Amino acid sequence: MLVDQPGGATTRAPRSAERAAAIRASLGVALAVSAYGFSFGALSVASGLDIWQTCVLSLLMFSGGSQFALIGVLASGGAAAGGAAIAGAALLGTRNGLYALRIAPLIGGRWPRKLLAAHWTIDESTAVATAQPGLEGQRTGFWFTGGLIYLGWNLTTFVGALIGNQLGDVSQYGLDAAAAAAFLGLLWPRLKQLQPVVVAIGAAVVAAVLTPWLPPGIPVLMAAMVAVVVGVTNWWGAKA
Repeated sequence: MLVDQPGGATTRAPRSAERAAAIRASLGVALAVSAYGFSFGALSVASGLDIWQTCVLSLLMFSGGSQFALIGVLASGGAAAGGAAIAGAALLGTRNGLYALRIAPLIGGRWPRKLLAAHWTIDESTAVATAQPGLEGQRTGFWFTGGLIYLGWNLTTFVGALIGNQLGDVSQYGLDAAAAAAFLGLLWPRLKQLQPVVVAIGAAVVAAVLTPWLPPGIPVLMAAMVAVVVGVTNWWGAKA
């Protein structure tokens, strides 16, 4: 990131400034998403999983949307719906593979680093990373967001599972809106041109229309196709 100096000269802003901005964004998103983990822990136990199964699910799957899809199907169909639950969760999780295409150039390093990055490539770490203007900020945003959410999500999952029966209807606390609000905060500053506005509105409409009719995961993938189509065709974008 370049900063104008007196006399028309420009200098590169200190990396610490980029890192600080990325860390602030990471903290805000991590707090919101981690709070949502209470809901998952409580709902998972209510769907029939025990505390340890719930915790292992968060440790190993670590993809909130897929986890909620899994327990949602289990809650409605019990153990007999296990195959459908796994299929829905896996389908919804394929979006992380799309994120990996964007995140991979930021990672570098040896395979243990790449393996950890793959596990932490989720909606939030991708969103924070891509919202940063410079490479240093992008890397910081990815690692801090992934690490903070991994710790926070697993902690709140455990607590939510422990006290799930005492929480009652977890939706009354509004935790389901916390993650969405965090995403909106990341998205809003980028809506300065027509193309991202069109993508945001189009994806929201597609997801809202398809969600009541299609299995979990498919509406998200169809909404993502809006961005792919607009990006490939460069509709409403700046012409070269």
